[in-house]
Amino acid sequence: MNIYVLVKQTFDTEEKIMVENGDISEEDVQFVINPYDEYAIEEAIRQRDEHGGNITVLSVGPKRTVEALRTALAMGADEAVLLLDDDIPQDESCIANVLSTYLRNEKVDLLLAGYFSIDNGGGQVALRTAKKLQLPHVGSITSLSIENGLAEVERDAEGDLETIRVMLPALFTTQQGLNEPRYPSLPGIMKAKRKPLKQLTLEDIGLSAEMVKAKTKRVSVFSPPKKQPVND
Repeated sequence: MNIYVLVKQTFDTEEKIMVENGDISEEDVQFVINPYDEYAIEEAIRQRDEHGGNITVLSVGPKRTVEALRTALAMGADEAVLLLDDDIPQDESCIANVLSTYLRNEKVDLLLAGYFSIDNGGGQVALRTAKKLQLPHVGSITSLSIENGLAEVERDAEGDLETIRVMLPALFTTQQGLNEPRYPSLPGIMKAKRKPLKQLTLEDIGLSAEMVKAKTKRVSVFSPPKKQPVND
């Protein structure tokens, strides 16, 4: 089974967000794997260990994203691919276009991703990628079992439980409750240094900057106003 996991590097959840000159400052910031993506990586490892196959973690991001991909390799993924984003706008439609362009040339049996990223909370990249690849998808799953090419998933549905069966290949987004992500072990960290990690540009996958124009624009970033004292 060829399993791909979409991964994003985000601010550590303990970081204090600082806005400077109308943008979010990254000075001295600690970055981590998006927490929801950790559930996707863990589930990929469990499914590979049960059914066999290979796990590739895939990300669009700057060079520092290598750190997050190495962590995923240390957790147990087999290889990683980074699509460098110097010419890629931080627009979810553009990122989905880049991901789907790369994945069209790969054999994908199972595609996993986090429910959403904690930095912008859009939750659009994975679903847009599935749409471009014409794959069925189910969002926010809490259970996944696969047998004979048929996946059965469960997800919360407004306080109830919904069960859905989907033929593979398909995309699923993961959330808390699906599993408990493992911590990288010391042997895993050492092995990760020897695992394949490719870094590709737009040109390498047949795209140009003109083909990934943003459809949205960030107008401004600002901190919420300070709370005023309450007068009795």
